[in-house]
Amino acid sequence: MQSSHLDPALFDPATRLLPGEKLIGRWVNTNFETRGVAECVIQKTGEEFTVSITGVGMDAAIEWPTAKVRGVANLEEEAGQRSVALAADFDFGFMKSQTCIRVNKGVLVIVLFNTFHDDSGRANYLNREFFFRQD
Repeated sequence: MQSSHLDPALFDPATRLLPGEKLIGRWVNTNFETRGVAECVIQKTGEEFTVSITGVGMDAAIEWPTAKVRGVANLEEEAGQRSVALAADFDFGFMKSQTCIRVNKGVLVIVLFNTFHDDSGRANYLNREFFFRQD
């Protein structure tokens, strides 16, 4: 692909400096019966975001390791919206979770791609979950 094929917004310095305030806060899963992510807390210091995730466990909540990430441009196709999204990776040893996090119409959307590295034979999977702000 050549640069002439890319969306011109990728080269716009303003896109790289979008503030990302819409991401900041405590977010709770809209599905109270989820077996995945229960809540997500996003904070920002300077240019860096931190993402803290609480997962659902068999007996108790599971605190994921906190990830430090930088924002990436989220270029929506509909209506030419521009915002900040986050890409955070979590390594649990037996499994890796790559996440893409963005706000769409006031709802936080987390897309997780989970790959297993423990020779358990479990299938890798993709999951998408939705969250509302709980400040």
